[in-house]
Amino acid sequence: LIVADFIQWSIAQGIPVGPGRGSGAGSIVAYALRITNLDPMRFKLLFERFLNPDRVSMPDFDIDFCQDRRGEVIQYVRDRYGADRVAQIVTFMNSKSKTALKDTARRCSFQAMGAGGIQTQSISHRDADHLSKMIPNREGSAEPMTLAEAYVNVPEFRDEIESSPHKKHFLKLASSMEGTYRSSSTHAAGIVIAGEPLVDLVPVGYNEKDSITYSQLNMKDVESAGLVKFDFLGLKTLSIIRTALDYIRNRTGKVIDIDAIPLDDPTVLKIFADGNTTGPFQFESAGMKKALRSIKPTRFEELIAINALYRPGPMDQIPHFAACKHGEEEAHYPEPVAKTREFLEETFGIMVYQEQVMQVAQTVAGYTLGAADLLRRAMGKKIKEEMDKQREAFVQGAVSHSGYSKSAASDLFDTIAKFAEYGFNKSHAAAYSYVAYQTAWLKRYYPAEFFCALFSYEQHAENMALYKQDMDHNGIPMLPPNINRSWPKFMPEVTSEGKVAVRFGLGAVKGITGDMSDFLAERSRGAFKNLIDFATRTSGMLNKTQVERLADVGAFSTLCENRTEAAR
Repeated sequence: LIVADFIQWSIAQGIPVGPGRGSGAGSIVAYALRITNLDPMRFKLLFERFLNPDRVSMPDFDIDFCQDRRGEVIQYVRDRYGADRVAQIVTFMNSKSKTALKDTARRCSFQAMGAGGIQTQSISHRDADHLSKMIPNREGSAEPMTLAEAYVNVPEFRDEIESSPHKKHFLKLASSMEGTYRSSSTHAAGIVIAGEPLVDLVPVGYNEKDSITYSQLNMKDVESAGLVKFDFLGLKTLSIIRTALDYIRNRTGKVIDIDAIPLDDPTVLKIFADGNTTGPFQFESAGMKKALRSIKPTRFEELIAINALYRPGPMDQIPHFAACKHGEEEAHYPEPVAKTREFLEETFGIMVYQEQVMQVAQTVAGYTLGAADLLRRAMGKKIKEEMDKQREAFVQGAVSHSGYSKSAASDLFDTIAKFAEYGFNKSHAAAYSYVAYQTAWLKRYYPAEFFCALFSYEQHAENMALYKQDMDHNGIPMLPPNINRSWPKFMPEVTSEGKVAVRFGLGAVKGITGDMSDFLAERSRGAFKNLIDFATRTSGMLNKTQVERLADVGAFSTLCENRTEAAR
């Protein structure tokens, strides 16, 4: 009810709210309360993946808000429930192996036993940096190896350490630093709301610089202390969608309800089938485009499957999925087919979703969906003792409930366990595919407005170049910076030929920052006629560097003959 309250308030204020992420989209109650706008009945999402009698932790809704206005929602919650009962959550950053080496070198001096007695020495930052660069990441992870792992597995690192007693002592001290907390911050999304003042429940801190109250227990510990955690996440894509819709309304007068667009539009699905997905949410990578072109989705449900398949592990099944989709291969279902086909038909026998693992366990072995969720978690964690218990329960259930032989039941358990290692939450895949579809719909029907919104929220030059190439591919013109026509952000503009183009934003010119309201107010009184008129009317509004940058990119081309004249 608390989540429904702040979401409904956000909608009433015109703040874009996402369809939810994670398992919460599987709740019909959440759908009825407008916490999610994704119909769980249509997409066969399981409530028990979200909440069931066997779950001991609180249910958790992760809610996406427009990143520009997320702060307004948090402020509303503070006003609604009391500033003394609402706080952000502290997070602690610990020292990884590389950081431990550098911190130890920076802060400490070391003693090493030499021939002449005890000598006080220090490792230079350069030496520590050299050692840190020898430490690779763990396989399949962005985390670096620990110092102990690097010593065992990286010969050059070990040789460097063994080269002197001094460095051995340094490694010993750095190892004692490794894993310790080195700094604190506030969680990017987590908010706790209490029924009484937080100072009576948990230690509380206050950041004067940002005027933020925060719990001094981290995310896991605040829940153990009995507090309820809520996630307020900022999603740039929601800001892009909202901005594109604003551009459309300003240009055409149309007010579009993006949540009411049909999900079976063949021209929108063709964008995915063609791999024309530069821009649409989560479908932009080269590998994803290749998967889309091989599968050629013709239904929204196939977008959900692709979203879940394109991850380490399940992506190995993409060629088989595509071949089955096009009738080139037969789908393979775990035996007996009649018991499993109903849940696996939409994914051609591949257990793509965690929910499918749960449904098969329920149907074959008589599990409740709550118990099936525990099975799914155990398989994901691969703890041998727990897996042995689950295997025994599954085999007994399959024998008594479905008439399996023990060997066949054990084989099915192994099949399920293989998929459960990387099975994905269908509710989450459905919610994010929904957002992706909305962005593709905008690209299909209002491409100029969509690209304007994309550019306005993009900070990286490489991505902007990629979007420009895609605009060229899709026949959308880019108009150059113009002192009389450009706005701080990229804006749609109708050319003399009647084509909707993208006008380059002045704020994207390097060196053009800060408030431009005075300049825009002056321009609204009439277009600048020439360079003298511009200089006279905008004196003091733009500094010398800004004017030079505008001249360099040709923004004064309509006021003078060439850029050299403008620069002079």
